[in-house]
Amino acid sequence: MVTRRIGVIMRHPTTTIPESGTRGDQTVNADLQANLHADLGLEGKVAIVAGGGAAGNGIGNGRAAAILLARAGARVFVVDRSLDLAEGTVRMIAAEGGEAAAHAADLTNEDQCRAMAEAALARFGRIDVLDNNIGIMSVGTVVAETQTRWERVMRVNVEAMFLTSKHVIPAMIENGDGGAIVNISSIATLRPRGMTAYSTSKAAVIGLTRAMAVDHARDGIRVNCIAPGAVYTPMVYSDGMSDEAREQRRKYSLLGIEGTGWDIGRAVLFLASGWARYITGHTLVVDGGGTLAGPPRSAGTEAAQVRGHDGSS
Repeated sequence: MVTRRIGVIMRHPTTTIPESGTRGDQTVNADLQANLHADLGLEGKVAIVAGGGAAGNGIGNGRAAAILLARAGARVFVVDRSLDLAEGTVRMIAAEGGEAAAHAADLTNEDQCRAMAEAALARFGRIDVLDNNIGIMSVGTVVAETQTRWERVMRVNVEAMFLTSKHVIPAMIENGDGGAIVNISSIATLRPRGMTAYSTSKAAVIGLTRAMAVDHARDGIRVNCIAPGAVYTPMVYSDGMSDEAREQRRKYSLLGIEGTGWDIGRAVLFLASGWARYITGHTLVVDGGGTLAGPPRSAGTEAAQVRGHDGSS
């Protein structure tokens, strides 16, 4: 059965398991995989991943999302300030047989956001998914923060998402079958400590998400948000991290495991897919339970914990 105007995906889950013994296990597994792939509903769709690059062969949140969306059958438009980093993600997708293109843009600039949307349409003909994985961090109280830095954090972390959405949503409406937007916030909104500008900006992302969900539900566009916890990505370890600091981050999780870019990428894939067809305006916390009862943290530790999901990590 097919449903129109509910997010990006129109197909209802229809996965069935063949009767035992009717075919070989390999064939049955292949059928299950094909059915699950179809249920995601991303085959032939076009996804823009803003902040989709990463240093070297590292897997940041944006790169993980781009690769997973491509594996689900989407054509991916990878956007980053650095064309080289975006092209690195495209090469990884192409190596797996996926289809992707790289684009460089400063997403705090409206003209460049408009050009990004136009370039994606010119290349792939439509836009169905937008993953806003962009942002910068700042440590300090309102007393310590400078006005210049405050404005910069708000411009990158909030205004860029406003601008990308402003120029992508009309294309989603033009499709006639909706779309899905996933914005990246942070656990710093839930347990703020010592990063006031950053926490405020990421709280604004949640507000923006909910407002857009209300505004564009009638267009069949779902808008959701992810609040990542202490994930281990190139942006974290490229600056150097001691084994002790890494272990402290792992212990922050109630599950006692370390988060990675793949964890955030899978959350993006879920929210962009048909499996989330009845979800909009939601903030999905992906932190191993750390915000429920995590240990006390200093501002420096918290800064290290959240740094891993921003920009082109």
